[in-house]
Amino acid sequence: MDFLNTILFPFMWVVSWIMRAFHDLFTTLGMDAANGWTWTLSIVALVLVIRAALIPVFVKQIKAQRGMQALQPDLRKLQQKYKGKTDQLSRQAMTQEQMALYKKHGTNPFSACLPMLIQMPFFFALFQVLSQASGASDEGRGIGALSAQDIQQFDASTIFGAPLSASLLHGGGGDNQVAVIVLSIIMILAMTASQFITQKQIMSKNMSEEALASPFMRQQQMMLYILPLVFGIGGINFPIGVLIYWTTTNLWTMGQQFLVIRRMPTPGSPAAKALAERRARKGLPMVPLLGEKKSEEPAVEAPAATKVQRPQPQRKNRKRK
Repeated sequence: MDFLNTILFPFMWVVSWIMRAFHDLFTTLGMDAANGWTWTLSIVALVLVIRAALIPVFVKQIKAQRGMQALQPDLRKLQQKYKGKTDQLSRQAMTQEQMALYKKHGTNPFSACLPMLIQMPFFFALFQVLSQASGASDEGRGIGALSAQDIQQFDASTIFGAPLSASLLHGGGGDNQVAVIVLSIIMILAMTASQFITQKQIMSKNMSEEALASPFMRQQQMMLYILPLVFGIGGINFPIGVLIYWTTTNLWTMGQQFLVIRRMPTPGSPAAKALAERRARKGLPMVPLLGEKKSEEPAVEAPAATKVQRPQPQRKNRKRK
C-alpha cells in the first residue's frame, strides 16, 4: 500500500488541491464548509477540470478512431495476404506492413484508450484519498493538500444521510448503513447505465457499414457489455465520493459523444447521413467531416483553342498577252 501511495502521491496531491480550492470557493460563496453537498460539488468540479483538460486528447482520440476505421479494408487485404502463413518471417513481415498501415493513417490501436489511460491515475488517486479519509481523521492527519481539519470535515460530511467516504462493501455508514446501501446501488446503476448508453449510441449511430462488418466491431460489441459489468461489480468497493466522480465523468462522456455524433459524425455513418439531411433542409452545403478524406475534384480541362486558319493570299488572274 505504501508503494502504491508513493506512486500516486503526485496525483493525490493534485486531486486534493483541486478539491480544496473548489471547497474554499464554495465556502466563500456561502455554503457550509462541513456540508456533504459542498464536498460533492468539489468532486464534480474536479471532474470538470480534468475532463476539460482532456479535450485536446479527446479530439486526437476521434481522429485515431476514424483512422482505424479507414484502414480496415487495407487491414483485411493484409490478413488475406498472409492467411495460413505461420512461419516467423511471414509473421514479421505482416507486423511490419501492419505498422506501416498505422503510420500511413496516423493511428494505432491504443489511441482510442488514451483518455481513459490518462484519467486512471487521477481516479485511483481520488480513490486513495477518499478510502483513507476515515483512518486519517482518526489519526488527526491530512492527506495531500487537505489538512487534518479538512479531512475531519470531509469524513463527517454526508449526503442523504450517507458519508462520502463510506462504501457498499466496506460500510462506514454507522447508524446510516441503509442510506449507504441505497445510495451506492443507485450510483452504481447510474454509473453503469451511462457507460452503456454512451457506447451504444456510438455503435448504433456513429459507425459506418464497413466498420460494423469488421472484426474490430465484434470486439466493441463484447466491450459494450463487459465494461459496464466490470465497473458495476467494482463499484461495490468504491466510496460514494468515487461513485460520484465516475458517474459525473460518464455523464460528461455521454454528452460529449452526443455532440460529436451530431456535429462531427463518422463519414458514412447514419449520423453523417442525418447531418447531411439537416444541412440540406436548411440549404447549407455539406462540409468535410473530421477524418474524412477530401475528394479531389477532377481538373476541368480548358477548351482547346480553335485554330484560326490564316487566310492565304489569293493570286490575281493575270491577263494573258
